[in-house]
Amino acid sequence: MTGPTPPRAAAIAPGATIGIVGGGQLGRMIAIAAAQYGLRAHVYAPDPDSPAFEVSGARTVAAYDDAEALAAFARAVDVVTYEFENIPRRTAEILAGHRPLHPSAHALATTQDRLAEKTFVAGLGIATAPFRAVDDAAALAGAVAEIGRPAVLKTRRFGYDGKGQRMLRPDEALDPAAVMASLRGQPCILEGFVPFDREISVVAARTADGAFSAYDPCANEHRHHILARTVVPAPGMAPETAAEAVAVARTIADALGYVGVLAVEMFLVREAGGRSRVVVNEIAPRVHNSGHWTIEGALTSQFAQHVRAICGWPLGGTARLGAGVEMLNLVGDEAESWAALLAEPDSHLHLYGKGEARPGRKMGHVTRVKPGPGETRPG
Repeated sequence: MTGPTPPRAAAIAPGATIGIVGGGQLGRMIAIAAAQYGLRAHVYAPDPDSPAFEVSGARTVAAYDDAEALAAFARAVDVVTYEFENIPRRTAEILAGHRPLHPSAHALATTQDRLAEKTFVAGLGIATAPFRAVDDAAALAGAVAEIGRPAVLKTRRFGYDGKGQRMLRPDEALDPAAVMASLRGQPCILEGFVPFDREISVVAARTADGAFSAYDPCANEHRHHILARTVVPAPGMAPETAAEAVAVARTIADALGYVGVLAVEMFLVREAGGRSRVVVNEIAPRVHNSGHWTIEGALTSQFAQHVRAICGWPLGGTARLGAGVEMLNLVGDEAESWAALLAEPDSHLHLYGKGEARPGRKMGHVTRVKPGPGETRPG
């Protein structure tokens, strides 16, 4: 089961222009990485105050469904990528009709719908949580009867950082109609609860000719459904389990015909006898928050790696620098500690240039690299 291979980016060389759809912090850091290689960035976003505009050579301020603006944007660049997956499929198809689009519209469509994504991963023989499609109250009641509780009901599309989901606990009365109404009656997926030891992710890259490279699997800690801390290497993860996690990421990337950086979020499940296995939770078809540590903590950052992949260049080294790396998100008013963080000699501070520090809004991150020899895992 292999997705169509996207068209190769022709003659992408220093001096060319990368088109980035989305103007948030991920687009900002892709643009910075592109500049490192002598590439220009042209950012497309509807918000005139988008942080990525501050570091791009050109900008287009237009809606994601503006076909005329999309076509003009695509004609002005040499290759197109995106920083988030919740763009309409039609947007991706318009862009791909003018310039190479990486990752492809096929990869986007597969990963932006949770049911399609889970079905795709399970079809590869990779473990996931048990799941059922839920379109109405009757389907929810039937799915709960099959899967049991605890379980998580998620909207199939447009959910991130805990949005668009609801935990169904065994000790609470279940009113299927009320639960569906709380998610505005949107098409959903019910996922059985996985008793995991920790959450991990593998950030990896693939080129159009099939070259693949992965970073060390990392452990992720969330607070209020938002990533708070990433630690590399993942504590307590045996080398053979890390190799399994990387192999799973490669299987997924190859099956999608993927080009660029992706992150595969997984659960680390402890089995009887102390062995561990991985269960795939979600795929992010883009550079990822849990990969921010690579800017200072790896030979090649995930953003530079993404630029290399979409331009058809050789992938960079992914070996970790230092004995371990910690990345902390600065959410809301946590960014106000910037002066204290700058005073720490071992801290690397990144602020995203956002104006208002609202609760739950990612304002920046800080990375600390622990001195000592690094380690390279399979991948």
